Formats: sequence, C-alpha cells, structure tokens
Amino acid sequence: MYFKQSEKLDEWRSQQIHEGSGFIKRRNLFGSASNLPIQLEVWELDVGVSEGEHRHGEERPLEEIYYFLEGSGVMHIDGETIDVTQNDAVMVPPNVDHAIKNTGTGPLKMIIVWGISF
Repeated sequence: MYFKQSEKLDEWRSQQIHEGSGFIKRRNLFGSASNLPIQLEVWELDVGVSEGEHRHGEERPLEEIYYFLEGSGVMHIDGETIDVTQNDAVMVPPNVDHAIKNTGTGPLKMIIVWGISF
C-alpha cells in the first residue's frame, strides 16, 4: 500500500500564523496516514506575507526545518536576519525566536517539517 497526494486535488487552508501579516496558504502532507513523529506541510506566502516571530519549546522541545522551493524572503532567527531563496534549507532548534517574511516579487513557497526534538 502507498499514499499519494496531488497539489491540484489537495485542500489548501489560509491562516494567519503567530500574528504575522496576511494569510499563509498551507497544505498538509499525509497527516494522520503517516506514523512518523513529524508534521509536514507545504506553505505559500504571497508578497509581504509573514509568519510572526515566535519560539517553540516551553512545553515541548519542537524543532523546525524550512526548505525553500521558490521565491525569496528573509528569516529572523535569534536576533539575526538571513536571506533565503530557492533550494536553501534552515533548521530552527527549540527555544529559538524565529519568523519569516516574503520580501520577493512573487510567491515564497516552502516545505516546513516540525517535530519533537529528541
């Protein structure tokens, strides 16, 4: 048995996240079909849209990985600003402040993976 998803057929949700600016389009991949201890989503941010600054880990040690598929933007991580673009990957450890914003001229599309850090 296997599972397949298609961007054309999947449901996209739009949500403001961590008091960011605008709405992030989110598409969950495999949800409850997977037994891995992670969540995996595709996110798309229109120009100027952001995920607000936040941290994970006070209740559980959550780690996140961002992999950028297209577009460009900036991430704010622990007081630093870094540019991100297609094919970049960023890992944010638990208890580290972080945020992301699309500063490009088109959509910023990424895969985001998060799960409990061991």
